[in-house]
Amino acid sequence: MRRNTLRRSLVALFVATWAYGAVGQAQAETLRIGYQKYGTLVLLKAKGTLEKRLAPQGIEVKWTEFPGGPQLLEGLNVGSIDFGVTGETPPVFAQAAGADLLYVAHEPPAPAGEAILVQKDSPLQRVADLKGKKVALNKGSNVHYLLVRALEEAGLHYSDIQPVYLAPADARAAFERGGVDAWVIWDPFQAAAEAQLQARTLRDGSGLVDNNQFYLAARGYAERHPQVLGALVEEIRTAGEEAKADPDAVTAQVAPLLGLPPAITLVSVKRQGFGARFVEPPVVEAQQRIADTFAELKLIPKRLSIRDVVWTPPADVARAAATP
Repeated sequence: MRRNTLRRSLVALFVATWAYGAVGQAQAETLRIGYQKYGTLVLLKAKGTLEKRLAPQGIEVKWTEFPGGPQLLEGLNVGSIDFGVTGETPPVFAQAAGADLLYVAHEPPAPAGEAILVQKDSPLQRVADLKGKKVALNKGSNVHYLLVRALEEAGLHYSDIQPVYLAPADARAAFERGGVDAWVIWDPFQAAAEAQLQARTLRDGSGLVDNNQFYLAARGYAERHPQVLGALVEEIRTAGEEAKADPDAVTAQVAPLLGLPPAITLVSVKRQGFGARFVEPPVVEAQQRIADTFAELKLIPKRLSIRDVVWTPPADVARAAATP
């Protein structure tokens, strides 16, 4: 009886160990990507080329849409995704909050792809007129830095306005009903507001901010799967180069996915930066300036070192995914 009991215990232990390993293997064989309603990842998802490339390795790709960068990076931080794309500001807030993330790659600047908007008949004519006004924005998103810099350029401080922190859909609703005086937003929401609401631009990012898009990964995933990240950056860059070469074709493909008319989508596509590459020193320096600015404004609780959270790909991955 004791031998039978011992045998059953060993079998149970083996089954439990196998099941635990199988779960871990299943997790390792799924690449979970977070994306937003813009950018090259939307194109890559539609093409399906990443799935075909990774399938021979037994890797499945799972896509999850997020309403903004802060929400996406929270998903990265809690382990619900492995990789995602945001604007330049969300990673700063996430790092300040202790998220264990790494910058993997970036797109070229797209400064016209974000703007401070007002209603077409608004009496506000310049950024300086925002003093004392309610300004809607997604806290910690790329437009947060645009607003700070635009106010500074106009001789105002962040404390001179009344920020109203809302996600894009809620911000548009507040903007339409006049609940806020201005809305700081990015494409394609920006292009949609310009066309559908005849929203007027007080200031976009041209000559003021870079508005880089960053691809980020959970540190653990980057350390375990550098080859997958290299292949992912290659596929992103290829999709971007195709989009840059034929924006009309991309628009026809993406407009239904965004739920926007082709004319609006085309404006957004043309304002976007395409050509992903691994993070370079000048981009790190620019990102450090953003982090320093938010630390000085007490919008984050401490100073950060961006260099410490930039992924360095292995030499073979860097060579394979090098920009042509």
